[in-house]
Amino acid sequence: MNVLAIDTTNHVLGLALVNNDGTVIGEYITNLKKNHSVRAMPAIEKLMADCDLKPDQLGKIVIATGPGSYTGVRIGVSIAKTMAWALNIPIVGVSSLEGLAASGRYFDGVVCPIFDARRGQVYTGLYQYNEDELECVEEDQNLLFSDWLTNLKARNRPVLFVGQDVNLHKELIVSLLGDLACFGPETMHNPRPSELATLGIKKEATDVHSLVPNYIRLAEAEAKWLEQQK
Repeated sequence: MNVLAIDTTNHVLGLALVNNDGTVIGEYITNLKKNHSVRAMPAIEKLMADCDLKPDQLGKIVIATGPGSYTGVRIGVSIAKTMAWALNIPIVGVSSLEGLAASGRYFDGVVCPIFDARRGQVYTGLYQYNEDELECVEEDQNLLFSDWLTNLKARNRPVLFVGQDVNLHKELIVSLLGDLACFGPETMHNPRPSELATLGIKKEATDVHSLVPNYIRLAEAEAKWLEQQK
């Protein structure tokens, strides 16, 4: 079975084709502030052509469902659902934070992926590897980063921070966690779509019509509209 993984949840546009046995057939990653709605489908077509695969040779779609950019999440989920429905193949949603945390495979501690959410807040969760399986320690959430760091400090375990926005908060992280804080190289901060695919291969498929983005929090405009309706 060939699996196509798609991640458009942040600046990184990530695509991967992976065999059911975990072999990475092809991978496409860019880290650019460009419109995913214009670039995603041509990139999928190019990757599949380069790997000599036809759409009817796909057996599953794996999509990063968020959190992240509201627009980016919607673009990826829409593409993935349309392809899965048209090809009549299973679809699996994976947290974009979980996909990012997968890069900490060999870290002896907990892995903390973060996306900046402005005003001192972050999207984050907590993960760890148990042998070769990535486990969720704390569910994905949106909260003040200082509160989250206090929680992590109380655990008294080494924490690996990953994500493109780590540098925005590095000074605060070090000031509160000290030697418990660990930082990977820059190459670790970009989510890998092949890791996303590997996670999705092991997960149960979701009904294509039931799969929805996981924004974690409402967009500000939507929250204001709901408040006005009250």
